[in-house]
Amino acid sequence: MMTSVKSLLLGAALLLPASFVAAQKAPAATPTLAQTLRANRTKKRILLVGAPTANAPELAQQKQLLATAGPQLQGYDMLLLQLVYSQLSPADRQYWTQELKQSLTSFSVVLIGKDGGVKLTQLQPLAPADLFSTVDKMPMRKQEAKQAKK
Repeated sequence: MMTSVKSLLLGAALLLPASFVAAQKAPAATPTLAQTLRANRTKKRILLVGAPTANAPELAQQKQLLATAGPQLQGYDMLLLQLVYSQLSPADRQYWTQELKQSLTSFSVVLIGKDGGVKLTQLQPLAPADLFSTVDKMPMRKQEAKQAKK
């Protein structure tokens, strides 16, 4: 059975506090991964955490690493999506492999900036400090920091 991004958004509850996931309202229609990325462009940074199966050890490790980072993820305008390849629709599998250039056979973390570009790809779990350090170097994040000081 294929799972949509809407279901994957709900699956993110395993990674984030309930308050954060509840704030992410999924539209009535089931969006594809491409539609979700387009809809959040300029609004959110997106952290895609992908694994071949739901019980992949790297996925469990990534969940553990991000378990306490929910408030920081919110502060960085971060949307976290868990992708289990075996549950993706054909359109989402194609987008993952062709557009994002990721494998369907190994764990991967992909950071998408607010501009829609891939900012980081990593084949092992990503520590929150490394994630936030990467985002802090982005021009848009620097601009947000300047505006927040005003």
